Amino acid sequence: MEFTVQLQTYRQRVEQALDHYLPATGTPPPRLHAAMRYSLEAGGKRLRPVLLLASADLFNAPSSAAEAAAVAIECVHTYSLIHDDLPCMDNDDLRRGRPTAHKQFDEATALLAGDALLTHAFWLLSRYSSQPTIVAGLLAELGHAAGSQQLIGGQMEDLLAEKKSGVTADELRSIHLKKTAAMISAALAMGGIVAQARPADVETLRLAGQHLGLAFQIVDDILDATADTATLGKTAGKDAKADKTTYVKLYGLDASRKLAREESDAALAALARLPGDTTFLTTLVRDMAARTN
Repeated sequence: MEFTVQLQTYRQRVEQALDHYLPATGTPPPRLHAAMRYSLEAGGKRLRPVLLLASADLFNAPSSAAEAAAVAIECVHTYSLIHDDLPCMDNDDLRRGRPTAHKQFDEATALLAGDALLTHAFWLLSRYSSQPTIVAGLLAELGHAAGSQQLIGGQMEDLLAEKKSGVTADELRSIHLKKTAAMISAALAMGGIVAQARPADVETLRLAGQHLGLAFQIVDDILDATADTATLGKTAGKDAKADKTTYVKLYGLDASRKLAREESDAALAALARLPGDTTFLTTLVRDMAARTN
């Protein structure tokens, strides 16, 4: 129960910070800002900002700077979902249990809302810490994770893999280290950076995030194959219908569950090397892995 209460507390902090740091719906042009808020306020697990806040708390970071950074990473994550759902990409109609942004508004508005969320994230990071070294570290961490060699590069590789037969295990791992794990790794690392943690501890946070990100993706693939649309909040079974290479397609359900446990165990081993009370983070990792059972 203590973990559940703490998780809810972190999510409430995220929701309040999103409302505080995002332009109001009526800000000109109102259609653009309504689309930005529509996608951000749809909810979701808030995994990345929660991870950032939890890692920042390990090192006693100032709450205002940590919350601005948490909003920034959720802005980038949500922009990537808006663009990922567009007809030219995954062409999905449902996200977080609601019509996707281009269905609720239109394709052009969705595209611009994603662009605006991405740029808003970096504007936020530049403003809400008085320490230039912290600002530089946060900008570098998020910029790299969201860039052409990580998040966007992974998305490009994923699109190319859809047209390719015989995607290998190494290729699949590379895609998801970039497309999924990079942003989760950045979330944990940014929490350490905003708290001015030792470089060695920030690197350990990055490593934990890489393993957690892979575990998260494997679990996501398992749930896509086993859960229904109402449970997922997005279209279930879409990967299999498109004959997309996933962990389940490549390894099967049982082996995928084993891989998810292995990546989760590696994340836990990294977290165990950190100072402070990591109980919340380790419980979160275990709770996420348990979703496949």
